[in-house]
Amino acid sequence: MDEDQQYWRRNLVVSLIGSFTTIVAMTLLVPFLPLYVAELGVRDPAAIAQWSGIAFSATFFAAALIAPFWGRMADRYGRKLMLVRASLGMAIAMSLMGMAHNVFELVGLRLFAGFAGGYSSGATILVATQTPKRRTGWALGMLNSGIMAGSLVGPLIGGTLPPLIGIRGTFWIAGAAIFLAFLATTFLIKEEKHSALTRKAAVEANWSQIPDKRPVVAALVIGMLLTFANMSIEPIITLYVGEFVEASRVTFISGLTMSAAALGAILSASRLGKLSDRVGHWRVMIVTTAIAAALLIPQAFITAGWQLVALRFLMGLALGGLMPGVTSIIRHSVPDAMVGRVLGYATSSNFVGQVAGPLVGGFVGGHIGMRAVFLGTAILMALGAAYAQFARPDRA
Repeated sequence: MDEDQQYWRRNLVVSLIGSFTTIVAMTLLVPFLPLYVAELGVRDPAAIAQWSGIAFSATFFAAALIAPFWGRMADRYGRKLMLVRASLGMAIAMSLMGMAHNVFELVGLRLFAGFAGGYSSGATILVATQTPKRRTGWALGMLNSGIMAGSLVGPLIGGTLPPLIGIRGTFWIAGAAIFLAFLATTFLIKEEKHSALTRKAAVEANWSQIPDKRPVVAALVIGMLLTFANMSIEPIITLYVGEFVEASRVTFISGLTMSAAALGAILSASRLGKLSDRVGHWRVMIVTTAIAAALLIPQAFITAGWQLVALRFLMGLALGGLMPGVTSIIRHSVPDAMVGRVLGYATSSNFVGQVAGPLVGGFVGGHIGMRAVFLGTAILMALGAAYAQFARPDRA
């Protein structure tokens, strides 16, 4: 066994815990962000809503811009170094957010967190390159479960801690937790040494060295469609649920609906990853994308809130293995010297879907109708499955 593969299980555990911790930190401010903006001196309700949206989006906007650069740096100087940088940067950013004096400092620190962070994307690169190829799907599925769990747990912690220790104390606790992840990453993760030859190959690597670019492009498109499909109903979910349940239960059912898909993905990610290792990543990606498209159609014709919750849960089960499959396909389709860079592009494409989904969903829902959001997304997912079948290298 190669020396760099002796520690892949330990690398996976540390990467999973670190990704979970940093994602929790990035999302825990959702419940109390408007309160913190008001505490920082913004008084007008419309301005509070506006600055809350800017502050929340700033981190993801910055991360989308910087992800390909950090991926390139990972190829040149090592994946572990990028995780150490990201965890230390996030620990500093989160701690300083608890010391912000005004909303401009908060937005600036959120931008800094996005530029300096990227732990989960760096962990994906590390796990993809350090894990034996025959176990890549399972390992990435486990990592994706940790990431999804972080996005689910973060808002829950953000709603629980501030009444107990205050908003600023919550940021400091999050910073301390990420600092522990930084220590674990520094001392427990093992990676092969990057030779001068490896660095030279990473510097000289370019798209022309990819023998067949269609699988890579298809994987990037499917990754974007995944986040688009998950996020397209975000702006309309409360209004849509309000058509089927009494007013007193709207917020509860809406929250349950948004959590259902994440819970389904957490439960299925490692299992679908293991299945894709056995039967092929392309087959699982195409089938699950098609199933997601089919499950979107009945969501446009529900007659009760519980039906939407159940369908979103089933959709999460289908999509849970999609992102690990996308990463595995990229891992197997590009030279080792380009894995980090292309996975950085994959991260950026995910953020594009995360931004475009709510924008398009809100526009279509407001001007055409909320049912059209589900049907339109179903068509996009079906086209994505067809395109993946066309780009599949062994389709003949």
